[in-house]
Amino acid sequence: REWTMKTSIVFLLCISVFPGFSQGRVVREDETGFAECNVFFPGQVPPEGFTEPFHVKICQQYNKEPRFATLYSTKDKIPLYSAFKFTKPAQSEEENWLVEPQIDDPENDLHEMVHEADIGGTVANLGANQALTSDYVGSGYERGLLNPSFLNEEDFQVATYTLTNAVPLSPALSKSWHRDIGKVVEQALIPHCSKMDHLYLLAGAIPSSVQVKGKVSVPESLWLAACCDAPEGWSLGLVKKINDENSLADLTVRELEKQFLPGVHLFTGSCGGDKQSQEKREAVLQAVSQIRSGEQVGTSDNQETKESGWVRRVAGIIATPFIKLLELLIYIFVELVKFVFYFLWLIVKRVVGTVLDGVYSLWNGIVSYLKAISMVLISIPYDVGRVIINIFLGFLQIVQDVLSLTYRILSIPVGFVLHLAAFPYHSICAIPSVLKDMATGIGGTFSLVIDATAAVLHGFYYLAGHIVKRFVPKGSSDD
Repeated sequence: REWTMKTSIVFLLCISVFPGFSQGRVVREDETGFAECNVFFPGQVPPEGFTEPFHVKICQQYNKEPRFATLYSTKDKIPLYSAFKFTKPAQSEEENWLVEPQIDDPENDLHEMVHEADIGGTVANLGANQALTSDYVGSGYERGLLNPSFLNEEDFQVATYTLTNAVPLSPALSKSWHRDIGKVVEQALIPHCSKMDHLYLLAGAIPSSVQVKGKVSVPESLWLAACCDAPEGWSLGLVKKINDENSLADLTVRELEKQFLPGVHLFTGSCGGDKQSQEKREAVLQAVSQIRSGEQVGTSDNQETKESGWVRRVAGIIATPFIKLLELLIYIFVELVKFVFYFLWLIVKRVVGTVLDGVYSLWNGIVSYLKAISMVLISIPYDVGRVIINIFLGFLQIVQDVLSLTYRILSIPVGFVLHLAAFPYHSICAIPSVLKDMATGIGGTFSLVIDATAAVLHGFYYLAGHIVKRFVPKGSSDD
């Protein structure tokens, strides 16, 4: 129990110190546009015309901040477009691919992007509506990012490595797409937009009937739509055909919508209208043309370019040892700093552990003391009440015994007097009954004497008659 409590406290401290978790929130239907990710669209209005039921809006976030927006097709298992802004070129790239659980299992409690290997069996129908890493393994295709990671830095870059931002591209095409987009954005678009944070970028893919492993659609074309929503603003469209990795056609946004995205309106306001700076747009197109032809943008004299390149190479050869030495010193310094921080972390950890142990023991002592006092205070009224009740019940028992004894003492003479008083009454009342019984006996005796006398006389009469009939002759009777 003690270990669990201490672990929970340390875990909460870690969350408060290291809050960075990547999440891609699936936007609900009752929310406007892409919710908090509307900031990646001019006027905070997303493209119009993508109305299919299998289109899912995702607000890609990291460290609780929106990083870019994605419209994902659960039918084709690829993003249809990603909307983003240029931050600045990344210094390094570290791939760490994520998936979005809410696309396959809307009822799942995982409301943020997670590593595919960490999901396990917690997401139902994983891969039913989105591509997985296993779909790319052994297919000959790479996970090409619509929002390239190298155009972003730090948290923005980490957020790009999600499979909801990737389409199947051949290795050569993926390299060509990222190279061309990177040069166009850095050398053509950024220099000609007066406000870099007002440069809106839409990178998209048009699905084809070709599928990877019968599941993930391979795009037939890749496109980029850019809008500088600032004074002297402009907009531009670029298209790269899948069957020609070196192709990079420029066209207006209206032409892009008409030829490749019928029924879709990408930009609103000045970005989607005709009131644009043609001069700025021509400068952008010229820079794009130079990139397409392989020239270095911003250099007019090839000889100067060659000479400056030679000088740079010589300077690089001379400076390389010093640079390596400086890198070594920086490395040693960084390691020392890491060691110092690690040592301080161990000290802080030990001190915090000791303090937590003391606080926990003190808390347990206070709780036990308060518990004992509470039990004693609670038992006092109970015991007093029980004593009072027992005294009252004893008093009632004494009263009952006194009354019972008094009743028994008084019941002895009263009964005797009552029986003595009732004797004459019962004696007098018995006389008529006795006389009646005597009269009845005398009458019965007299009646019995009379009946016996009558019976004797009747017997004599009967005997005399029988003798007369037997002995007196019948003739003398006739005479």
